[in-house]
Amino acid sequence: MKEKVFIKTFGCRTNIYDSELLKKYIKDYEITYKEDEAKIIIINSCTVTNGADSGIKNYIHNLQRKGIKIILTGCGAFSKGKELFDKKQIFGVLGASEKNKINDLLNTKKNFYEIGNLNFIDKDIVSKYEHHTKAFIKIQEGCDFNCSYCIIPSVRGKSRSVKEDILLEQAKILAQNGYNELVLTGTNIGSYGLKDQTSLGKLLQKLGKISGIKRIRLGSLEPAQLDESFFEILDENFIERHLHIALQHTSETMLRIMRRRSHTKNDLALFQKLSSKGFALGTDFIVGHPGESEEIWQEALANFKEFNLTHIHAFVFSPRNNTHSATLKNTINGQIAKERLNILKNIVKENNYNFRKNYKNTKLEILVENKKDNIFEGYDQFFNKVKIHSFKDISKEWLSVKNYNIKEEYNEVILRHDYEK
Repeated sequence: MKEKVFIKTFGCRTNIYDSELLKKYIKDYEITYKEDEAKIIIINSCTVTNGADSGIKNYIHNLQRKGIKIILTGCGAFSKGKELFDKKQIFGVLGASEKNKINDLLNTKKNFYEIGNLNFIDKDIVSKYEHHTKAFIKIQEGCDFNCSYCIIPSVRGKSRSVKEDILLEQAKILAQNGYNELVLTGTNIGSYGLKDQTSLGKLLQKLGKISGIKRIRLGSLEPAQLDESFFEILDENFIERHLHIALQHTSETMLRIMRRRSHTKNDLALFQKLSSKGFALGTDFIVGHPGESEEIWQEALANFKEFNLTHIHAFVFSPRNNTHSATLKNTINGQIAKERLNILKNIVKENNYNFRKNYKNTKLEILVENKKDNIFEGYDQFFNKVKIHSFKDISKEWLSVKNYNIKEEYNEVILRHDYEK
């Protein structure tokens, strides 16, 4: 009987992709989706914050008490792998470039530290996803930015792109396997192809022509990287009508402190252009970064209200060891930072509600993703949550819906099964 392996994935969509690729390489062991059945657990870790590192350590500590064989991979392999390995808290460390060795390393039955390098690009592809209605495609690795608060370039390396022909072949296979929605992911997807005389926009033009692909969703984009080839595809039906563009802040002074490449004036012009095309717009935003004085905050808040954001991933700054921001002294009181965070969230919540009311007569294209408390859930083309009441099992189906109720935090559909498929 084969030993059972469980893969615990922390962090971003890139890690979700990497976990699926790991499964492909495991031949002599049985993959289980029940953690308590596993004798071996591979932790695909996140290290974006000190808190992420602490969470991984706590998880490892709990596994140790159960006598589980622990393998650490992901971003945390570079930031914490050596420390944990030397303390014998884990059985092995597997760098992202060494994923294809996992089966052989497990078979040797010996402890291993295979950290690899940060120059690799995956040659193999993921052709199916367990327990996912949509498919992720990792189009690039690494980042050439040097944002003051971020450790990711040091654990993912410089930006490098997957060859276009590999991505197109992967998309064709996924479409043939029934995945009609693709999510393009990576560390910094806006940098795709810049070192290979191509671009994200050109890639999207070709992906959109593949039969069977209904919708393409994009991961986080950097405003400074969007070029003419990207704007040319924005009217295509296959592009999700939601874009997530990472601002991080809306004060020009703060952007310089954060060592960002973008500028508030240019960012606002970009968002207004996209909003005029009917896109729902999301962003990342860090509040309470060192240097965010009351004057800077008020400037940022006034600017923020002009962006008309409908989605936000905002969080209070926490210093990340081995980054420039962690060395800065003029820190912000935690309670003040939380108050600022809530102000932004409430603005975006109201914006989202108004956006959905303004588009009340728009037909929603929904991919049903899961079921909770006997209610189906999915996301429409604007990346807004939709709750669906149905007596029929509509899991993984596409719905095209004209009639729906607009609730404060989501849209609601009550099906009588006369919808279009």
